Amino acid sequence: MKKRPFLVLWTLAVIAATSAFTVYLALRMRSVELGYDLGRAHAHLGRLREVKRVLELELASYETPERVDLVARSMLGMSEPSADRILPAGPRPVVGERAPGLPEEIPVATTKDTNATTPAAGAHTP
Repeated sequence: MKKRPFLVLWTLAVIAATSAFTVYLALRMRSVELGYDLGRAHAHLGRLREVKRVLELELASYETPERVDLVARSMLGMSEPSADRILPAGPRPVVGERAPGLPEEIPVATTKDTNATTPAAGAHTP
């Protein structure tokens, strides 16, 4: 009867070792799966970066004036306007004059004052 407690302890030790080994194998398999997933994600990221680069180049080519002119003429049927279709937008602004509707606190650029601001941000000056 003295051998019976040893057999019970031995059985429990074998079961514990087997369970620990099984958990280790499961964790190792999961680690390998995650490694493969990470590799696939890195490869996908590389492909996406390449696609982004190609699309940025394509976008840059679409924004060139030559491309806009080509699309306007070929696809949209546009052409240069004739002289009789061009209308003046108004008199040319004179340097030093205040535009109508411009607040008094905004300084007007003159030929002598190079540090003054222009009447309107982004306005075309001759």
